[in-house]
Amino acid sequence: MEDYVIDIEAENKEIRKRYRALLRACKPTLQRGDKQEIRKAFDLALESHKDMRRKSGEPYIYHPIAVAQIAAEEIGLGTTSIVCALLHDVVEDTSITLQDIEAQFGKKVARIIDGLTKISGIFDPNSSMQAENFRKMLLTLADDVRVILIKLADRLHNMRTMEFMARHKQLKIASETSYLYAPLAHRLGLYAIKSELEDLSMKYTDPDTYKFIARKLNEKKAEREKFVADFIEPVKEILVEQGIKAEVFGRPKSIYSIWNKMRKKSIPFEEVYDLFAIRVIIDTPTEREKTECWKVYSIITDLYRPNPDRLRDWVSSPKGNGYESLHTTVMGPRGQWVEVQIRTKRMNEIAEKGFAAHWKYKESNSDSGLDQWIQKVRNMLSNPEQNALDFVDDFKMNLFSDEIFIFTPKGTLVQLPNGATALDFAFEIHSDIGATCIGAKVNHKLVPLSHPLQNGDQVEIITSSKQTPKEDWLNFVVTAKAKSKIRSSLKEEKRRIAEDGKEILERKLKSLKITYNTDNINKIANFFKYPSSQDLFYNVAKGIVDVKNLREYAAHEKAPEQNHNQFNSHISGLVEKINKKEVDTILIGDDYQQIDYTLAPCCNPIPGDDIFGFLTVNDGIKIHRTSCPNASKLMANYGYRILKAKWASSQANVAFLTGLRIVGIDDVGLVNKITNVISQEFHVNIRSLAITSNEGIFEGNIMVFVNNTEQLENLMKNLKEISGITGVTRYEADN
Repeated sequence: MEDYVIDIEAENKEIRKRYRALLRACKPTLQRGDKQEIRKAFDLALESHKDMRRKSGEPYIYHPIAVAQIAAEEIGLGTTSIVCALLHDVVEDTSITLQDIEAQFGKKVARIIDGLTKISGIFDPNSSMQAENFRKMLLTLADDVRVILIKLADRLHNMRTMEFMARHKQLKIASETSYLYAPLAHRLGLYAIKSELEDLSMKYTDPDTYKFIARKLNEKKAEREKFVADFIEPVKEILVEQGIKAEVFGRPKSIYSIWNKMRKKSIPFEEVYDLFAIRVIIDTPTEREKTECWKVYSIITDLYRPNPDRLRDWVSSPKGNGYESLHTTVMGPRGQWVEVQIRTKRMNEIAEKGFAAHWKYKESNSDSGLDQWIQKVRNMLSNPEQNALDFVDDFKMNLFSDEIFIFTPKGTLVQLPNGATALDFAFEIHSDIGATCIGAKVNHKLVPLSHPLQNGDQVEIITSSKQTPKEDWLNFVVTAKAKSKIRSSLKEEKRRIAEDGKEILERKLKSLKITYNTDNINKIANFFKYPSSQDLFYNVAKGIVDVKNLREYAAHEKAPEQNHNQFNSHISGLVEKINKKEVDTILIGDDYQQIDYTLAPCCNPIPGDDIFGFLTVNDGIKIHRTSCPNASKLMANYGYRILKAKWASSQANVAFLTGLRIVGIDDVGLVNKITNVISQEFHVNIRSLAITSNEGIFEGNIMVFVNNTEQLENLMKNLKEISGITGVTRYEADN
């Protein structure tokens, strides 16, 4: 902001220019009177934010204009949403009230603005209630999905303009985005926005990997463009010959999706073959869509050999978010596998703009997969007792799952996430059927409740009135509905047993001459390390806490009371020190600060890694890499327990544990060559080495002690030069 020079005349000119660009983006959806309504909203936003500036120093009004443009251009929303996008920060940040909004723009706009204002707390970096806030946000989805769509547009623009924020805020917002908002965009069918949010999140949480992949993609850009041109030329010729109107072009894969593939398959960048996909967009009437898609599929697979295992037909059975497309993978002219996506103009608009386009094309009497999904969200939200973090985990898992289609004995089609079991199916049919399920017949064969279902299975559920939900069911069900109902039932059963335990405990305390009151019950629960009185009552009823145990408590009754708030006060004390600048940042390796910490075994940070501190309940401060697999969840849900951290400069002679995954062609003496490079050339100690071999390919996981990332990178570079080694990557130990 210090370098930003304010020129009012130039800024006013830029504001007018941006407003005109917004109107051009809105043009396809504008009806009579809409332009005046948008102008009225713009004027109010301009006046309300006139003295406000962003972190960059720019006028604040740039932000609502940009959010409105994303809503119009990239999501395809109409005038009401554009008005709301322009006004989305007015009530929260200025003296304008909801009543003022309603008076000028009507109840509908006021209701959406109210929803946007209510969920703004989700972005509070000091909030300790991220999961609960996310659940509240989803309540607005069940009421009016436009609230969520505008919030996604708001988040996208904030992510695009984060370079002026403090590093710890960038990490917090980026982690929250990848953990919750990218999956939500995916589920609402906003694939382009989902990909951009993932890429931008990675840019801040793992900048080195992001820059590395971006550089590699840029180096091969000309070569890729030549390959795409050679691939699509004969396709275009045949389409013209056969009178099929279509666009054919290459589309690069996102940086995040490439990294995800490298990580999952433990392969270097050079071995990721599908860095792009070919897309064919057909211009055809709705009634001919399926025929034309399969006709184009036939043309492409006549030209290039297809991989039969890679055909995905979402034309006959669309995804739950409305996505329709035909995907196949074919062998290109240079012996390289290429993904081809075939869809019509209508399907493409739904794929790009998701929910908004889905509603545009939706027949009034049809109930789509997206409608069903929103109904499922309503059902999930109907259980107010579910732990908020459990809810977010369940919800997030079901956002990204691909669907499978299962048949009832009567032929009714039921949609479930991939990996669903027979028990998930039972709960999907009805909660009571799930709760009393004892087994199932899949394709007329008897299977256990945990049996994973496959696409096209026919399932018959077997029930018994004597059956009740069991705790181990939670180990294999995958749907949020099944988990929620099982937890609810177990909680009710536990409450009933606890009531019996309460009566037993009351009698036992009387015999020990201990007064039965709330204070004593809390002391007893604390003594036996139970988190609540209900847990104590339950364990008394189960016989885990007996008279002998209670006598033990009575003998210690005079002992000093434990401090229930020790952890919270510990957090508050440390955070207070940091806020007072006594400790601006935890220096790892600096004993002068006298702050205890340990390095997190889930990501094994080493000097040179970007890191942060996390205050745990039992183990003090844990230091994680910002690219740790758990980082996004920790930052998204426990922002108030995140501490800034960096490496002290005096780390030269200290060794840190990290992991390497090595893949190669199995050969005699290869392991010896690897250990020689590590131990003899680099003088690095090996903690453990595990190698597996299958069909001539070996994979090794090696834990080593290194001084910093520079030494690790040099070691990896030398290992890659060994003949037979095809890939060396850093990996997280399975601790």
